[in-house]
Amino acid sequence: MGIIIGVIGAGNASDEEKRISQEVGVLIAESNCLLLCGAMGGVMEATCRGAKSAGGTTIGILPGTKTSSVNRFIDIPIVTGMGEARNVIVAKSSHCIIAIGGGFGTLSEISFALKSQIPVIGLDTWDVSEDIIR
Repeated sequence: MGIIIGVIGAGNASDEEKRISQEVGVLIAESNCLLLCGAMGGVMEATCRGAKSAGGTTIGILPGTKTSSVNRFIDIPIVTGMGEARNVIVAKSSHCIIAIGGGFGTLSEISFALKSQIPVIGLDTWDVSEDIIR
């Protein structure tokens, strides 16, 4: 099994967040890692687009019960029917997380990862450094 990099962020990302996300996706693919995300739009779609452009493999954890909502760059869609509870799967199935922008859903995934001692890299996202938390 390869290294799984989870990428999290807003489904309604800014153009700059999408640009950064696409670059991150390329770097993940070029590193021969698997990309795991929430399978929807915004940061997730842009990262998958980047990964696919570099020959990478993408895995999407869907909140709903149908694959019809998956972004077109997902290779392996995983249907959960769990809504936002799927954030736990995204966080805990990754060897590390890259957070790009995002709102409270992203914050929840960051929290699940940190609680599980999974490293988190933040790019223009929530500040959850130890100095802030304590």
